Amino acid sequence: MRTDAFDFDLPPERIADRPAPRRDAARLMCLERATGHAAHRTFADLPECLATGDLVVLNDTRVVPARLRGVRPRTGAKVEALLLEEAAPGAWTAMVRGPVKAGETVELAGGLKATVAEAPQGGFARLDFGGTDVAGHLERYGEVPLPPYIRRAADARDRADYQTVFAHVPGSVAAPTSGLHFTPEVFRALQARGVAWTHLTLHVGAGTFLPVRAERAEDHRMLPERYVIPEAATRAIGEARARGGRVIACGTTVTRALESAAEEDGTVAAGAGTATLFIRPGHAFRVPDGLITNFHLPRSTLLMLVAAFAGQERVLAAYAEAVARGYRFYSYGDAMLIV
Repeated sequence: MRTDAFDFDLPPERIADRPAPRRDAARLMCLERATGHAAHRTFADLPECLATGDLVVLNDTRVVPARLRGVRPRTGAKVEALLLEEAAPGAWTAMVRGPVKAGETVELAGGLKATVAEAPQGGFARLDFGGTDVAGHLERYGEVPLPPYIRRAADARDRADYQTVFAHVPGSVAAPTSGLHFTPEVFRALQARGVAWTHLTLHVGAGTFLPVRAERAEDHRMLPERYVIPEAATRAIGEARARGGRVIACGTTVTRALESAAEEDGTVAAGAGTATLFIRPGHAFRVPDGLITNFHLPRSTLLMLVAAFAGQERVLAAYAEAVARGYRFYSYGDAMLIV
């Protein structure tokens, strides 16, 4: 499967660099999986698009302000580090920009010093911070890790905007963006309609946002991302199935966690795991009956997952319609519901 089969044309003005003034005022394309028919609503209408007995599964990960800027003290050259996760006590895996070498020390925002424990490979390095409380330092000095297509610096507004209202467990370096549109009012309307919801946690890392550089999609490898599926979530899924309701995955991260933990019969195992599953056309879905998602980048693993769920031609046609109708794309953009 050629990666360029997932190209589409997007005018730059369609890339949202701020969210809608009100989260649930974002537009919502409701796409019928079987027919390809698209209806056009706002996210506040989501409860009306679902049915009594349905279950929405949400990712409650919390975005960490994980980007630190700094310098090489010897040369003054600029350095930027995106801290992905603590690989060992005091040592973090990071994506590093700048001419750093193994063994040297860099000085990051807030006076934080780190030794480059391993030479960067493919943009990744391991940074050793000794006994420093890195997580606390990030909360004070770190920047919200906005995606590179948002061509402005992160600011105080992004600390709130780039976080779901149900974010709970710190650990992500990118937001589960389809969840950004939910508001307390949407949850009250879901409850009134008899739609339930539950949570799991998948910490979004490089596995989600790294581009596919291989000419053939099959040659791309997903980097691991940690997830936890509570027993409460597996019970809720079982109860939804028993009452004839649909399981609606909110986002590609939820979908990957559920499919990674799914048994052959569609039951989901509770517990912690690591998602390396690359979902692309041809994948046989076991758990979700519906998908809430944003509009994704060309050639991305996220677009390939959506195409796997609803059909490649159907999804690309829906994207073309979204462009023509002025939908806003990517992390701060509008949403799609596929049922």
